[in-house]
Amino acid sequence: MEIIIAKNSGLCYGVRRALKIARETRQKKTGKVCCLGDLIHNPQVIADLKEQGIQSVTNLDDLNEGRVIIRSHGVSPDTYGLLEKKDVQIVDATCPIVKKIQKLVEMLARQREEIIIVGNREHPEIKGLIGFSQGKGIIIENEAQVKRLPRKKKRAVLAQSTQDLYLLEKIVAALIEKTEELKVYNTICHSTQTRQKSTSELASRVDTLFIIGGKNSSNTNKLFQISKRILPKTYFIEKADQINFEMLKGSKKIGLSGGASTPPEAIQEAVDKIKASFKHQHHREKIVQCQR
Repeated sequence: MEIIIAKNSGLCYGVRRALKIARETRQKKTGKVCCLGDLIHNPQVIADLKEQGIQSVTNLDDLNEGRVIIRSHGVSPDTYGLLEKKDVQIVDATCPIVKKIQKLVEMLARQREEIIIVGNREHPEIKGLIGFSQGKGIIIENEAQVKRLPRKKKRAVLAQSTQDLYLLEKIVAALIEKTEELKVYNTICHSTQTRQKSTSELASRVDTLFIIGGKNSSNTNKLFQISKRILPKTYFIEKADQINFEMLKGSKKIGLSGGASTPPEAIQEAVDKIKASFKHQHHREKIVQCQR
């Protein structure tokens, strides 16, 4: 049995940076420290932050004092405006890559471009980007939605930083048929593209692959979809204790890949669980053979 971990698995730069900012804010400052929404999409990490005194808040009405952390996904200009009117100190942990995409959307909006944003409309990063588009942004989640768009002389298209490159390519191809002049901006971050590539390569080499991360993590879901297209025996788990021997049965090579919000210890716990499962099964087989 061989266990292989995909390259670049686990926490990305933007998430590591946000966690560092949040923890340093809590250590150095007294009073209330909150995060506007979950800092990262990982239940174990959120529970750990809560123990440290960093609460997740979704309702702006609940923010009236202390410090509020803007998570790596960023927020819209309207949200910044509302926070500035409150008696709170803003600690901005928006990922620099997301900041760059926000500025791009803002620039395209000034040029009066129709902006196609490829991503999940419920994702916080997309909600923030739409806010920067000044009403010129259209969220597209799949090819079918492109087919319903009217023909247009000019358009610009970009993507959520953690989007599936394969989906972006398909949507761009569909937009070309609907647009005379199409400006394409590949705004998927390098870390995401590298992680997706290494996961797809690993899926073609192993018998079973586990994608580890929070179920509400967009980029981890993308990794699962990418791997599942190649390897049907792909499992999406949040914690190591969800692994059982039936999942591992008949597998000689097992792969692991973690999303951008998956801490390294979660991947190591999965490695330990797989090793323990094989050791336990081997021990059981030896006992059965002895009984015969």
